Amino acid sequence: MQHATTFRFAAPHDASAIRTIEFEAGQRFASVGMAGIADAPPMEPELVARKIAAREVIVAVDSDEKCAGFVMFEPQATSIYVQELDVLTSHAGRRIGAALIGQVAQVARAARLTQLILSTFREVPWNAPYYRRLGFRDIEETELDAALRARRDAHIAQGLDESKRVFMQRDLA
Repeated sequence: MQHATTFRFAAPHDASAIRTIEFEAGQRFASVGMAGIADAPPMEPELVARKIAAREVIVAVDSDEKCAGFVMFEPQATSIYVQELDVLTSHAGRRIGAALIGQVAQVARAARLTQLILSTFREVPWNAPYYRRLGFRDIEETELDAALRARRDAHIAQGLDESKRVFMQRDLA
């Protein structure tokens, strides 16, 4: 069975699907004892609309023209910060997440940015271990710049346990 997936910048009509994908992806965290994340509501529609308008969301579209995953990102001075990467469970194992990261890397290179950066859970199998397989490396605490320290502080303010999280980077050739 052919699973042709295409990628494009999200359009306003994708907003509902993006929120649905995010919510479904969050459900997986119940299996690793993170009910707080599993129970969290999806992003606010206004935030999703703003990110779509800014061309900071890329969607993976399956052969039925349905959104199967997305990556949301934020360009920085020398890097792109990957804010969210989610793929529907029904589409897992097709390397859609890896391809979405590849799409963001293309955007970064086109803007002459040199790195992708993200923050994720250290021990959750589909988080840090997954990103390491995609070429990301852990950023040590001493390497965090002011922007990443501020982002970490914002995570703490949102109630995230930063002791279980790690910032990661992938250099772009």
